[in-house]
Amino acid sequence: MDLLAVFSHTLQVTLPVFAMVFLGIVFKRIGWIDAHFISMASALVFRATMPTLIFLSIVRADLDVALQPGLIVYFLGFSVLSFFLAWGWAIWRCPHAERGVFTQGAFRGNCGIVGLALAANQYGDYGLSLGSILVGGIIIVYNVLSAIILAYYSEGARSGLGAILKHIAKNPLILGVLLAIPFAYFHIDLPTWLLTSGDYFGAMSLPLALVCIGGTLSFTSVKQSSGLALDASLWKVLWLPLLGVLGAFALGYRGRELGILFLFFGSPGAAASFVMAKAAHANAKLAANIIVITTVASLFTLSAGVFILKLIGWI
Repeated sequence: MDLLAVFSHTLQVTLPVFAMVFLGIVFKRIGWIDAHFISMASALVFRATMPTLIFLSIVRADLDVALQPGLIVYFLGFSVLSFFLAWGWAIWRCPHAERGVFTQGAFRGNCGIVGLALAANQYGDYGLSLGSILVGGIIIVYNVLSAIILAYYSEGARSGLGAILKHIAKNPLILGVLLAIPFAYFHIDLPTWLLTSGDYFGAMSLPLALVCIGGTLSFTSVKQSSGLALDASLWKVLWLPLLGVLGAFALGYRGRELGILFLFFGSPGAAASFVMAKAAHANAKLAANIIVITTVASLFTLSAGVFILKLIGWI
């Protein structure tokens, strides 16, 4: 696949995402949505629609094809390492109150939407199956670590380890993953009408979350937080994907597996980062700015990365 085709496929996934953010900005400016709508809609996404989307994506995964323990362990292990690298950088460079949002924005990617769609575009059913398994595991890692870091730095959640663990145990996104695992493992069939209804309900997650991001975004806020937002964005779309791919190559991964790892490591910031930051009463505007910057930047970094990896024969 040449650079133009790769870039075209990337645009097909990322441009609609950015368009929804832009609609949120427009709707807020003309008064169609307000702060109350954003608060209620974000809660709906976090508590109901996104857990439904996650549940269905795992239930439909082909475990026989996609279950590659070594690759899964590396992907999850490097993601945990990314968290600690970003956290260490945040301690050094960020104000105390912003460290949780910075860390989450720097290490957490939109694997469940952008990463999975790109993997399917590049590698068809194989990319979709393997990507779905990786998504199932990374959602737990992302949400557990994000819940910990946001609770630790949130004034309303500093109640010790017990409160943090309780917050994790009640996280709807994590519960959605845990509930889906037995259905996928034992091949439990769900009624067609229920799956269709779930698809309708879960499909609201991305557009609704992105409209809320756009409604929260202000260009004044972008300018004020540009240093932190740009710093976190560089970690997300440049430094961590580079380190992740080099590590995987050193371990012997090539071809489709390395390509999928790059697409997942290089995915832009996740919409759920904004939802969780808002739920934790953290700096949701900083989270939104990171998502917007990484979404725009990933248009170029993902295309350039795939082109370079193909040029040198790694994928």
